[in-house]
Amino acid sequence: MTGSDPKTDLHRYLQDAREALLWKIDGLSEYNIRRPMVPTGTNLLGLIKHVASVELGYFGDCFGRPFGERLPWLEDDAEPNADMWATAGEPREEITGLYRRAWAHSDATIGTLPLHAIGHVPWWPESRREVTLHKILVHMIAETDRHAGKADIVRELIDGATGLREGSGNMAPGDRAWWEGYRSRVERAAREAGPGGAREAGPDGAREAGPDVAREAGPDVAREAG
Repeated sequence: MTGSDPKTDLHRYLQDAREALLWKIDGLSEYNIRRPMVPTGTNLLGLIKHVASVELGYFGDCFGRPFGERLPWLEDDAEPNADMWATAGEPREEITGLYRRAWAHSDATIGTLPLHAIGHVPWWPESRREVTLHKILVHMIAETDRHAGKADIVRELIDGATGLREGSGNMAPGDRAWWEGYRSRVERAAREAGPGGAREAGPDGAREAGPDVAREAGPDVAREAG
C-alpha cells in the first residue's frame, strides 16, 4: 500500500482547485472576465480577486504571517463587495499576479508550520476562533472549490467552455446535438415533476430571475463566517 502524507495530500487538492479557478479566464476578453453573469454580479476575475484575498487572510493574518501588501478593498472604509469585482483600473495581470503571490505566501506558511500549529480567525465566532493549520487547509480547499464551481457555470454561460483544465472537458461525451437533446430531457423531467414547473419556468425553460435571487445569495459575497 502506497504511503500518504496528509499535508502533501491537502496541499495538492488546494493547488488543483487554485489552478482550475485561474484557468477559467484563459482565452477570454477583458470584458468577459469581468462580465457579471447573474443578478448578484458574480464574475470570473472577481472570484479570483476574492479567493486571493481570503487565502491571504487565512494563511497569513490568522497565523501571524501578514502578507505585507495593502489590499484597499478589504479596508474598513471599502465599499461592500469591493473584493468581488475588478475595476477597469485593475488589470487582469494585477489580479492574477496577486493570486499567484498569495499562493507563494500561503505555501510558505504551509511548508513552515506543522498541521497542528495553532492560529486564530478573528472574524469567526469566538467559540471557534482558535484553529489548526489542518483545519484551515480543509477550509480553503472547500472555499476554493466552491468558487471554482461558480466559475464553471459563469464560463459556460459566457462561451460554453467546460472542464477542469485544458484538454479535460470532464463531461459526458457528446456533440452539440446530443447536449441539446440531453438538456431537453432534463427540462421535460423538471416540468413533469409536479406543480409549479410550468409556472416557474420562463419561455426558454429557465426559471425567471426575480428579486429573491439576490436575497438568497447570503453572506457568501462578503468575507466568510467560517
